[in-house]
Amino acid sequence: MLAYGNGDFGAFEIIYERHRGALYRYLLRQCGKAEDAQELSQDVWANLIRARERYEVRAKFTTYLFRLAHNRVVDFYRKSANNPISTSNVVVLDGEGDSDIDELPASDREQPQQRAEFKRLGEQLLAAIDQLPAVQREAFLLREEAGFTIEQIAEVTGVNRETAKSRLRYAVAKLRVSIKDEVGN
Repeated sequence: MLAYGNGDFGAFEIIYERHRGALYRYLLRQCGKAEDAQELSQDVWANLIRARERYEVRAKFTTYLFRLAHNRVVDFYRKSANNPISTSNVVVLDGEGDSDIDELPASDREQPQQRAEFKRLGEQLLAAIDQLPAVQREAFLLREEAGFTIEQIAEVTGVNRETAKSRLRYAVAKLRVSIKDEVGN
């Protein structure tokens, strides 16, 4: 980012290629509609471009990028007065519109029923994520999509470390119960 801020436009291409998928998936799961996620993604990248000369290293770059995304999601819901939209019907794991679950290679011993079961479990996980309260879902997605630490999640969402840790802990606990209930049935 520093190189980009100093006029190395090739550095932006590297940044974009490295982070566009995770950013898009985060935004998609926050707003639930591909069109909105694409628009929000474009806004985040435009904000990054505008801020390139003012960027200062205060944390990891990804923390900065996802903070921009978090702020844009908050603005989106404030301006549109939307409630978070259900993503239980959306099965997009790679940000490109195709399910990664469908692309899992089958071993020679794997039966079609097992592939169907893996797909069903993936869909149930996405539905369970959708049912989390927004703050817990955001903490979980930042951890799983961006690989953020508790400290980075706290910084991105503007809360203290313990609050971020609690949100993540509650999200994981609810997901475990949800998946356990589904697998047990």
